[in-house]
Amino acid sequence: MSVNQQAHTGPPYGQPQPGYQGFQQPTYGGQSLPGAPQSQYGAYNGPVPGYQQPVPPQGYFPSLGFPSKGSPVALNSDTSSLAPNFIGSLRAPPTSGAPPPASGASHPSGHVAYSQFEHGDVQNGIPASAAPMQRPPASQPFLPGSAPTPVSQISTFQQYGPPPGSVQQLRNHMAGMTIGSTAASAPPPAGLGYASVPPVSGSVSATGSGLYTPYSASQGPPLPSVSQGLPVAQPPFPGQTMPTQRLPAQVPGFTPPPPSTGVGPSSYPPTTGAPRPPAMPGPPLPGQTVAGPPSSQPNHVSSPPPPSTMAGLHPGPPMSGLHGPPPPTHPPQPGYQMQQNGSFGQMRGPQPNYGGAFPGAPNYGSPPGPPPPPKRLDPDSIPSPIQVIEDDRNNRGSEPFVTGVRGQVPPLVTTNFLVKDQGNASPRYIRCTSYNIPCTSDMAKQSQVPLAAVIKPLATLPPEETLPYLVDHGESGPVRCNRCKAYMCPFMQFIEGGRRFQCCFCSCVTEVPPHYFQHLDHTGKRVDFYDRPELSLGSYEFLATVDYCKNNKFPSPPAFIFMIDVSYNAVKSGLVRLICEELKSLLDYLPREGNMEESAIRVGFVTYNKVLHFYNVKSSLAQPQMMVVSDVADMFVPLLDGFLVNVNESRTVIASLLDQIPEMFADTRETETVFAPVIQAGLEALKAAECAGKLFIFHTSLPIAEAPGKLKNRDDRKLINTDKEKTLFQPQTSFYNNLAKDCVAQGCCVDLFLFPNQYLDVATLGVVPYQTGGSIYKYAYFQLETDQFRFLNDLRRDVQKEVGFDAVMRVRTSTGIRATDFFGAFYMSNTTDVEMAGLDCDKTITVEFKHDDKLSEDSGALLQCALLYTSCAGQRRLRIHNLSLNCCTQLADLYRNCETDTLINYLAKYAYRGVLSSPVKTVRDALINQCAQILACYRKNCASPSSAGQLILPECMKLLPVYLNCVLKSDVLQPGPEVTTDDRAYIRQLVTSMDVAETNVFFYPRLLPLTKADVDSDSLPAAIRNSEERLSKGDIYLLENGLNIFVWVGVNVQQSLIQNLFGVSSFSQISNALSTLPVLENPFSKKVRSIVDMLQGQRSRYMKLIIVKQEDKLEMLFKHFLVEDKSLSGGASYVDFLCHMHKEIRQLLS
Repeated sequence: MSVNQQAHTGPPYGQPQPGYQGFQQPTYGGQSLPGAPQSQYGAYNGPVPGYQQPVPPQGYFPSLGFPSKGSPVALNSDTSSLAPNFIGSLRAPPTSGAPPPASGASHPSGHVAYSQFEHGDVQNGIPASAAPMQRPPASQPFLPGSAPTPVSQISTFQQYGPPPGSVQQLRNHMAGMTIGSTAASAPPPAGLGYASVPPVSGSVSATGSGLYTPYSASQGPPLPSVSQGLPVAQPPFPGQTMPTQRLPAQVPGFTPPPPSTGVGPSSYPPTTGAPRPPAMPGPPLPGQTVAGPPSSQPNHVSSPPPPSTMAGLHPGPPMSGLHGPPPPTHPPQPGYQMQQNGSFGQMRGPQPNYGGAFPGAPNYGSPPGPPPPPKRLDPDSIPSPIQVIEDDRNNRGSEPFVTGVRGQVPPLVTTNFLVKDQGNASPRYIRCTSYNIPCTSDMAKQSQVPLAAVIKPLATLPPEETLPYLVDHGESGPVRCNRCKAYMCPFMQFIEGGRRFQCCFCSCVTEVPPHYFQHLDHTGKRVDFYDRPELSLGSYEFLATVDYCKNNKFPSPPAFIFMIDVSYNAVKSGLVRLICEELKSLLDYLPREGNMEESAIRVGFVTYNKVLHFYNVKSSLAQPQMMVVSDVADMFVPLLDGFLVNVNESRTVIASLLDQIPEMFADTRETETVFAPVIQAGLEALKAAECAGKLFIFHTSLPIAEAPGKLKNRDDRKLINTDKEKTLFQPQTSFYNNLAKDCVAQGCCVDLFLFPNQYLDVATLGVVPYQTGGSIYKYAYFQLETDQFRFLNDLRRDVQKEVGFDAVMRVRTSTGIRATDFFGAFYMSNTTDVEMAGLDCDKTITVEFKHDDKLSEDSGALLQCALLYTSCAGQRRLRIHNLSLNCCTQLADLYRNCETDTLINYLAKYAYRGVLSSPVKTVRDALINQCAQILACYRKNCASPSSAGQLILPECMKLLPVYLNCVLKSDVLQPGPEVTTDDRAYIRQLVTSMDVAETNVFFYPRLLPLTKADVDSDSLPAAIRNSEERLSKGDIYLLENGLNIFVWVGVNVQQSLIQNLFGVSSFSQISNALSTLPVLENPFSKKVRSIVDMLQGQRSRYMKLIIVKQEDKLEMLFKHFLVEDKSLSGGASYVDFLCHMHKEIRQLLS
């Protein structure tokens, strides 16, 4: 029996096939379907009775576009100092199409205990059986000592120079290598942009909490070959050879090595005897003092101590201002070579113009004689995210990404490209950490590269791409495998003349139903291959039968219930009136299906403080009726008929109600609120109506009124950096977990809009939105004039966007791997089914896979994501996404096909879940350790032999250190002193369901020079790197991270530019209070506003605009997002962290 799983990369749709004429995509029975979008791929090959092209929902305004292509960046790169090794050619994608994931075997999804940080618990299973595919081999043999054939370009360090000629020369050289200094703690950053914060005062300590705390003696001394005083480790001593044994797959309980005093800011505390330089964080806030150096400390301090293994040298003169006894100094050992200048990853030689590590810092040198200036890595010689992004745009942005080839790595999320579906799901739906999976679990353990997919099942597509086709198989429903229940897909193999098919996931042979039978052509393909989306496309939908519905009954259309807090704060701030005014017009834009003239969604209204008020808005009433429920301990809905109504039928009654609510509560003095009973009321209303739906809750304060779910204020910043810090992220009570479970069972999704003026325990209030698949929006210190625009934009998009209700998702995999872990906003009642009361077009589910058997290079690995949901019209549907991946026996192939952006998305979510059960320091150390192991494995097994002093990174992972450092410096893992507990909990929940594009810009924000924008072009100006040294005092810059947009204005900006952008005549007149840019009729103003609008359209939330003037107190907040620099909360700079990672890698290799 010949089984060929190769997905056919057939001709473009619309190209006539043998025996078929005149196929047009948007037709049914030869007639054009109304509203069907035209595909840029030409016609689809013919109609099949019962399936049609869906029409985009009306009233939903998708994001205004995808990332725009900027002009190329001209980086001032020190090419002489960056000597790349070209090891083989660029990665070549294999050429076969493969299938999706198989069996629904049960696996534990939770195992949240933090053995999760160890990836050693991998089990084995069964290989897929399939005939070899016609494609080039995925792996090339690798011979030690020779360059692996297809590893793309590697960044390397230069070789060492001659040894120092004297003890003094060695001292001077080492003293100059001290990078950075202690950073001060961060000032209050307006909630770090997640919300505005009132002015603060008080002093901030001069030293940060430290990125890496010192290690105990029991953790072992540094290895002899690692110089503690140098950020970049040295080559072995004479007679010492680097071990050649294979890296262990797992280092259980591995502790990062003792930090080097030479590596970095306060993030790496000095070892005993090393001085801690003074902090120079920048201008302090009003009322804030920043400690300087002690008066006894001179402007130059001793060099870091060399390792104790370099013994037998004369002690240096004692220094004042040290934290311990003076360290001994030692002469160089014979053959010990110091570093040569100008190499990527190495210390540069003397550079006369280099001062301290930041503006205004003193120079540090050796005590005797004139101190030489410090040496530091040239930032232009280390991997640049901006250059990588720009190169990918230039190389891959012009051609459509055709998905017919198995295991093909897609363009970066920052590249604007079109997708042509030819058998694998678009990367807009699924992105993987690697597109070439190790064949064995041992190989996966050895590399430590997580195998994961970030899935966005209902992703919005650009208008040029075709929505998934809807296939109706009638009462018999979709064709499925008898054993594993996988759905028909392009990778199923038809045999015996088309009478049976063999499952690509479990190899079971299933009879083809008579109504589905079709003959095969001479290649073994069905002759209707191009007529059926499920045979030729990676993504499509099936109309579900009644068997897929609860209680074997088709669902009713969903309902939206608006629940408005009418306590004193909400009324006084103008929030209640604002919401009521907006709802009058917004209700006309509820999501609707295809060509429906009006939405099928019904609406209801509740207001609440300590009690709940329900409103009867039945169309037959002249005026709305209010019913009050004060018994919040036993919540019920006092009316059924008239609570959930059709908007058009009850329009006048609803309008009257929305006019009356602000007046009814205008004089309220009630300050206390309930919260859990509000959710219970919405849940009971949906139960009574026997439908799914969404609750929009607008809430302002901690629910302290006597009621179920009452909370107390437990905010305690003293717990930060202690073992109890994890409790700040955990819910206060299990009551909300149980409530969330009930909501999911009913299909009741909760979206929560918070308007706090103080702590309100987001970690607890967010449990129900998080577990039901809902969203949380937070507007701290809400002010009508500055925040209403952002809130209303968020509300409009939230109400209008596409949502699937009562959703269940299962990921099947082919034999050999299985889904073992899940991350995102959902609930799981078993180990395989991801349940969500609602799933919108912005939410992702991240799935981790483990081996349970060997995989085959020939058959590859397959994933199939099946989402069962109810559409906004009440139609039960199945959305299917299929993806085929390559498998490899060579580590070089794994590293050549990784996607760093997806890897960082997974690692961030993994770490953010970790803080629920482990101390933050444990989580951070585990992240560093895992990434060091990933890079050490590459260095040992894939890179050509070279000096141990060289840092060698895989081409596809050369940005892993900079992006990982951004995750480590994020507010969840390393908060500044004024990041609130609520902000940390909010960001933790937000990131957990972000897609890859959102985490990319969130952790490494986009920085654009506005003054260099071409006013005659539609494109964005070329982005620059996130560092203060890239800013010019004479320019204006824009920084965006998905939640905020900062416009930074330098002190020396031309007056004409200030006038054109802000409408004022001088720098001092620019107002920080602007929440939107003034509309001025000049080319520069129009260009900047169009850039802001373009960026807003690319993000799922409306970003808050913050104007920052140079040397203003808000500049501290802006600098927090310049992620390549040292952070005020103690985070390392990119240069320092790269050195630290290199030391970690060398420690592992030795």
